[in-house]
Amino acid sequence: MAWLLLFGAIATEVVATSALKLSNGFSHLGWSVVVAVGYVASFVLLAQVLKLHMDVGTAYAVWSGVGTAAIALIGALFLGESLTLVKVAGILLIVGGVVVLNLAGGH
Repeated sequence: MAWLLLFGAIATEVVATSALKLSNGFSHLGWSVVVAVGYVASFVLLAQVLKLHMDVGTAYAVWSGVGTAAIALIGALFLGESLTLVKVAGILLIVGGVVVLNLAGGH
């Protein structure tokens, strides 16, 4: 159950961060509401994950790492941002770090 909630937290954070770009500095009310609701939902879900006794280091590493990689890909695919070999290497390092943390023994 903790992993399901964690991926929900990641999804809502990714939606909120994508909407942050689209809010144009909070000048578009609709996207600004999506940002606020998304971040609140993400932190509520993350708090529930920690309540279920997942290690905070593991939960945060997965939440931030997967979210960062997803945002980089969304930016490149849908928001016209560049995706260089260096960025791809960075994403792979993030994913590798998350895998190593999980292999090291989180719940």
